[in-house]
Amino acid sequence: MNNVDQLGEEPAPETQHINPDEHGRRKPTLLVALIPIFAMMIFLGVGYIAFGLNAEPMIILSAAVAAVVAKFLGWTWNDMVESIAVKMKKTWPAILILICVGLLIGAWMAGGTIPMMIYWGLRIISPQFIGLTALLVTSIVALATGTSWGAAGTVGVAFMGVAIGMDANLASVAGAVVAGAYFGDKMSPLSDTTNLASMITRVNLYEHIANLLWTTLPAYIISALAFLFVGLNNEGSGEISSESIDGMLTSLSSGFDFNLLVVLPVIVVFAGSLLRMPTIPVMLSAAALAMINAVVFQGISLQNTVGAIVNGFNLEMIERAGFDAVSGGEDLATLLNRGGMNSMMGTLLIAFCAIAFAGIIDLTGSLQVMVEKLLAGVKNIFGLAGATIVTCLTTIGVTCNGQISIILPGEIFRPEYIKRGVHPKVLGRTIEDAASVIEPILPWTAAGAYMAGTLGVATLDYLPWAVQNWAGVLVAIVLAATGMGITRLTAETSAEEGGVENAGGPSATMA
Repeated sequence: MNNVDQLGEEPAPETQHINPDEHGRRKPTLLVALIPIFAMMIFLGVGYIAFGLNAEPMIILSAAVAAVVAKFLGWTWNDMVESIAVKMKKTWPAILILICVGLLIGAWMAGGTIPMMIYWGLRIISPQFIGLTALLVTSIVALATGTSWGAAGTVGVAFMGVAIGMDANLASVAGAVVAGAYFGDKMSPLSDTTNLASMITRVNLYEHIANLLWTTLPAYIISALAFLFVGLNNEGSGEISSESIDGMLTSLSSGFDFNLLVVLPVIVVFAGSLLRMPTIPVMLSAAALAMINAVVFQGISLQNTVGAIVNGFNLEMIERAGFDAVSGGEDLATLLNRGGMNSMMGTLLIAFCAIAFAGIIDLTGSLQVMVEKLLAGVKNIFGLAGATIVTCLTTIGVTCNGQISIILPGEIFRPEYIKRGVHPKVLGRTIEDAASVIEPILPWTAAGAYMAGTLGVATLDYLPWAVQNWAGVLVAIVLAATGMGITRLTAETSAEEGGVENAGGPSATMA
């Protein structure tokens, strides 16, 4: 398949709208359809970015504007509520998975599974290849924890300290940290943004992650080769002495009992994925094993273990003789004090607000009008992917919010991908390539400001070295142009994807 391959034109709409002519409801013009979008840009731009207000009320205000537009077009309040409910019904199974992810992180922290991954990741530091090592270790930590910010703010900061001591190129090391952090976050089943992309496109979580490899792995290989080349041209500087890293290793080894049984929950998750077992039962099984490890091996009481899966793990829960939670340092506490079902509530709240907004504008047909204008003249996959990428880049650039930049393009383009015979998992992959991993290389976003402030290197300085973050978009464009990695829908799967089929609930299987 190449960039001139024609897209299927068989309609497979996600939802059936009542014909406006039958009930006096009017189809919006492009100007009317854009009013809620412009409202969201203004509310988020002024309230969220300029004044630092919470994003959720800004989205609700945008939904209120969309409701006024819907009322103007002849839709009733009950129609709006029903439309929102339909969207919530479709995303609810994936929401359950997101809550289970929080539970799993808390259990894996308490059971020593994630701490063991971090410990051995830190042990492989190489002085000559500090950029490559920073990329690899930060990837491992982010993959294990599901958080790019946590990985960059802990082991990433440790690497920056090492780089300063070695008089290394700080911009390159910072770029390696950012690249590794977002690679691990993107590929982690514990990541909130990865789960959000899976949820909004209604693609099974593990199928979504596997499909990400088409663009993420080549970008990661390119990034690793770049740092390998830099390392081969450096002579190295002997052994690394880093008080921060040594302190973290000592605290980890004294606070946790590392043994082979600690990694059993990871094996369960991977086995469940390979055997295509139901996602939620596998996650709960892995969490149960981790809880047993917490009580039996880590010396954590049952009460604290249960507290870890609800409210998150805390180093003070460790009751091992000779371990002092304070001596672990702020870096270790920042990295490990996380997880729990409550940790996912912030992401879910934004998702609920955005789904309310999307449900109303979808009811009025505004999404359909905007997509029709945006894709006017687009006849191939290259154009479809290009329109998706431009929309994602614009959304992340304007809203500066990673969750919104996943939800809105997902809602807008999913029906169009199905209509044109392209599997929604291609959309989910493209959204991640052009939104979530682009955020930290834009100086004015929260992620860009956080990375710059945390690592002590300006965003534009580390941007060229964060190869993983910008190369994924280029790979996505190449795949769209050649047709490689583009999954097409059959007539049967097109009908399934266009219906109320969910992709992440108890009936879903891992892929």
